[in-house]
Order: sequence, then C-alpha cells, then structure tokens
Amino acid sequence: MSSDGTERTVHEYLSQIGLGGLLGGERTTEPCDCDLEFDDRTLVVDAGACSGDLVESADCRQSVVETLAEREATSIVVHSNGLKHRYDESDTAFLGAAGRFVELLGNRDEVLARDVARDPIDAAAGLETRVDAIGDIALESGLLDAVGGVEDYTDAFSPRVGLQIAYYYVERSIDGVARLADVRELETGSTARIYERDDQLPLYELDIVDLTLSADERQLVVDGYEAIAEGWVEGDRAPSRAIQYVSDEPVDPTLTALLEKHTDGYGILEDLFADSAVTDVYVTSPVTANPLRVELDGRAMETNVHLTEAGAKALASRVRRTSGRAFSRAKPTIDATASLANGRGLRIAGVTDPVADGIGFAFREQSDDRFTLPGLVANGTMPPEVAGFLSTAIERNAATLIAGTRGSGKTTLLGTLLYEVTPDTRTVVIEDTPELPVGPLQSVGRDTQALRTGTGDGPEISPADALRTALRLGDGALVVGEIRGAEARVLYEAMRVGANANAVLGTIHGDGAAEVYERVVSDLDVEPSSFSATDLVVTVQAYRTPDGRSRRVARVEEVLGDGDEIWFESLYELDGTRATPTGRIDRGESRFVNAMAGPTEEYADVRRAIADRTDLMTTLAADGRVSPAEVASAYTDRR
Repeated sequence: MSSDGTERTVHEYLSQIGLGGLLGGERTTEPCDCDLEFDDRTLVVDAGACSGDLVESADCRQSVVETLAEREATSIVVHSNGLKHRYDESDTAFLGAAGRFVELLGNRDEVLARDVARDPIDAAAGLETRVDAIGDIALESGLLDAVGGVEDYTDAFSPRVGLQIAYYYVERSIDGVARLADVRELETGSTARIYERDDQLPLYELDIVDLTLSADERQLVVDGYEAIAEGWVEGDRAPSRAIQYVSDEPVDPTLTALLEKHTDGYGILEDLFADSAVTDVYVTSPVTANPLRVELDGRAMETNVHLTEAGAKALASRVRRTSGRAFSRAKPTIDATASLANGRGLRIAGVTDPVADGIGFAFREQSDDRFTLPGLVANGTMPPEVAGFLSTAIERNAATLIAGTRGSGKTTLLGTLLYEVTPDTRTVVIEDTPELPVGPLQSVGRDTQALRTGTGDGPEISPADALRTALRLGDGALVVGEIRGAEARVLYEAMRVGANANAVLGTIHGDGAAEVYERVVSDLDVEPSSFSATDLVVTVQAYRTPDGRSRRVARVEEVLGDGDEIWFESLYELDGTRATPTGRIDRGESRFVNAMAGPTEEYADVRRAIADRTDLMTTLAADGRVSPAEVASAYTDRR
C-alpha cells in the first residue's frame, strides 16, 4: 500500500472488474539479488548481496515467495553476514501459502501477485471479503489462514540462528511464562540461563558467544574456516594461523578459540560441557525435530539448541575418525571416547540407521582420573574410615565389585582404588571403552597394562580371550571395567582361579549386594557358588544437595557363602548422609577381615592396619595431598 492508501483503492477496484493488470507497469519492483536453490525440501538462500532478513526485507520475501510458487519446501535456510537463519516448517508454510497464491493467481493480476510476494500480511487485507475467483484462490491457497491473526512478521517468523560454519541452530525466543532461575557464565564466553517452566522440563537456554560477534568478525571466522578446509593453512595451531592468514593482523584469541571449537573441537558440545554441572548431552534422532537435552546436576533439561543433519553426520565422522571404529548401516551402534578442547573426557554412545531414525548420540562425562581415595575423603564422597578399610582391602587383594546406578560414580571409584594396588603389583585392565586412568597410573609408577575388548569386527578380542591373554601377561591384579554380559563370566573365572592371588575388581549396575547378586546369577548366568568368590560389594550413589548433585559411598558389604547359599553383611552403611561402621568389624564378626590376616597375623592386627590406614587418609585429605603424584609418594613404602 502507498503512504496515502490511494493506489491500493484503485488497484482493488480495477482488480474486481478484471483490469488490475493495467497498473502493472507503474509498480515494477525487482526481487533482491539473493541466490536461491533447493537442497532436497530445503530452500537455501545465499543473501551475500542483500540483507536476507525475511522480517524486514520485502525484496528478500519476494524472491523467496516467487521461488516457492514454483516448488514447495519444508524449511528455509538463509545465509547472511556469516550467520544462517533456519525457518522451520511452520515459518516456511506461511511463505509457502503466499507462494501457492501467486502460483494459482497466475497472470490474472500481476500487481497483486507482486504485492502478496512482497508483503503477504498487508496484501491479503480485504481478500477475505471478495466473492470472485481471486477470493477463492486466497482461500484455496491457504493464504487467508496463514495471515489470520498475524499483525507483523515478527509474529509470523521465529527463525533459529547459527554461525554459518557451525552445525547447529539456537532458538532465540523464550516462552513468556518461563521464569529465570539461574545464570551461568561459561569459560567459552557463552552464557547459560536456566528457566523453570510449568508442566515442562526446565529450559537450558544457551546464549552462544558465536552470535555476539560483529559482522566483520564473523566473516573472518568464516574465511578462516575456508582457509583450513581448502588446505591453505595446515598443521599445528591451524586456527590461529588461519585467522592471521585471512586478517593480516595479530592473532585474535577470541576468534581463534571460536574457530578451533568448530574445526578441532566438538562445536556446540564444547559450550555445553564448559558448564561443569552438565554431565550428559543427548542428541535424539531425527535431530532436526528434537532439541538437544542435557542433564545438569542430575536434572533433565531441554535446551534451545538444535543440531542439523549435517552436524549429526559430522559428529559421526569425527567419532569414527578418533575411535577407529566402524559406524554405519552395517554397524549401526558405536561406543567410544573423546576429549574436548578443555580436556574434559567424554564417553560416546551412538546409533544410526537402520536401528534408529537417523543419527543419535549420548555424550557423557568420563570419570575424573584426578581422584584418589584421600581426594574422595576431602570432597565428602566417603569418610576416612571407609577409605582406610577399602585401601587395606585392595592392598590385600580383595575381590571387589563396585555397584551403583547410572551416573553414580562407579568408574570414578574403581579408578581411585587402582592407586591402592601396591606399586610392585602388575595390573591388567580389561575394557571395551577406555575409561579407567591407565595413563595417570603409569605416570606415577604403576605397572598398568590396558586391553581393549570387543565383540564386533575389527582388531579386538573377546572378553574371554582377554582374560586368557591377561593371565599370560604376568602375575598381578585384574580389572574388568564394566560388567554387562560376557564380562561377568570373565570376572568370575578370574576370581575362581584367584588371579594368581591378586586383587580382582570390576563395576556393575545395581543398588546393593542383593541386587547385584540377582543380576549376576539370574541375568548373567553365573553360578551362585561362583559368586561367593566375591569378597566385597561397594555401593555408590548420586544424590542431590542444595548445591547440586553429589556422590557418596552408601554401603560396603561382605559376601558370605556356604555352597549355593549366599548372604551379605554390611560393614559400613548410611547413617544420615554418610557411611559409618556397623560395628561388625570391631566386634570381631567379619569373616573377610579375618581372611585378610597374613600367616603371622591375627584379626586384631588387621584391625590395627585398617586404623593406621584411616589415619593416613585423614592426614592426606586434611593436608590437601590428594593428587595422584602426592598419594603415590605417600605410598612409596608399601609392598
């Protein structure tokens, strides 16, 4: 409509009598200079020569609508100024209705067709009252339904936004009833805001640093990305050298870090896992229909981040490359590990076609290999009494299962217990996916050998073969990282043969010794008499505190058996929030403590050894000597 409304009135009158085209020459308006092409059902708009803003630019709207008049789309992606805007199905349907109107209108009224393409909301005004062919077309095309109740284009469109080189989009609008509960500044420069929502999961809204750059800065990042992709810059420190290459300026740390995140790093995952409280990130297929979800301090939350299909494929490719494992239709599951730019380790589980509708992932933080038993005492995971007992038990070759539910800290505790194996003992670690701190153990003088197992194709060995290999690799302790199937029979075969009189350890899913027994015997087909080879079951728990999620040792139980009859007695169990002695050891009733006594020792001697070790744990924790190196130094006289 013109500023005074006159032309619209004349145009409507002439259109009603079939002469609307007479004014066509007076309203000639060329669409913008966008380049448009289809990628399957997505209309991709390269707006390098114009704004690409479908809210503000009538020229860009005209280009898109006229293209949609020729072919339908389910989504629109606009690339402009280093950013990409994704208009999903509902947004695209709005412009698609205008495109159908233009298509059905044909050459009846070129001016009206142009007006609808440029400004569907305004141009549709009055069409609902028309009783001619044009009125029918407005109804049939869906244009009237699309513009109904829509006052401006900010109501019609809510595009997701992402950096042009990245594989994600973020929602930038927040539900009006959401209540801000927390703001978290992340080391990547991004900001996370947590919103509580009625009858919905909390929202973890990521305000990503990528989108705070100026247009010039974004262009430098895009150009730097291209320099690396094209091989113009290669080798170590490629991101920093790429920024310098495209800018001819000194290296900008912010731009370098951002480019590194999207080339050498894991993209948006680097931001999400920069929050120390985030333990899991879930990518649910199909990725374009589902936002990423996170677990933060044990709470499930929906994010405002959507991964693209290309992003899911890029992640799959990166996981294949770093793990050396197949991941395809022929082998549609994968279990692997990765390290983020900040050094945080991840465990990755992935699925793809045909077992899932596209690619999906679960990313989970790996156990922290910095922890030791004194460290767990210092952070409240266990009291010194429990640490002193476990240290003594492992030193004296206890066959021990670490039990707990998902995310309870089983692998972390198992890793800390490996430092309690005496320095002169060789340890063989059998794992499917490497999570235990083999490298850190070796760095403090522990003789630790890792064995990778598997049941698929490739250069892997089965758990049974791993056991036979481990027994040939030297006398020492045996560790089975996670017991889920065949590993159970491996572990109990190791316990049955005594692992040459050294410790045998492993983790298993379960809450308490009785539940572990049912799982091992009933689900994993281990004979009850074989289970009696277990000395201890240590149960760990994750629980919530006012400050977030914490973990603790909840129970330590000894396994007692008489033939096929198995029962359990607690040596330590929860009293309030921490595990405390049940008195069984002090009363001289523990068969396991009695069994720990050496040829020249009595029960009282083992009790004194536990008490001395408890004192050592207390001292190390109080002094802050909790690193692997400091703990190993304190253990130098142990044999």
